[in-house]
Amino acid sequence: MNLQYISDSKGKTTGVFVPIQDWQYLKKKYKGLENEEQTFDIPEWHKAIIDQRLAAYKANPTDVIDFDLACDDIEKEQ
Repeated sequence: MNLQYISDSKGKTTGVFVPIQDWQYLKKKYKGLENEEQTFDIPEWHKAIIDQRLAAYKANPTDVIDFDLACDDIEKEQ
């Protein structure tokens, strides 16, 4: 199994990526595991917010900050 671990900026493991073929194998091996899968419908108001933010970005593509810098700023505030 070729798992990939996901870490935050401080090196703490926060998740794991399981390749789809391994996930299919696990679902066959452990009956009922597929019940853990969830699908979510995205509310229309969420979609509207995303559309607004994309339009704002397209209107001013240079008016952004780096994601990692934004996270660092948030962590400093805590």
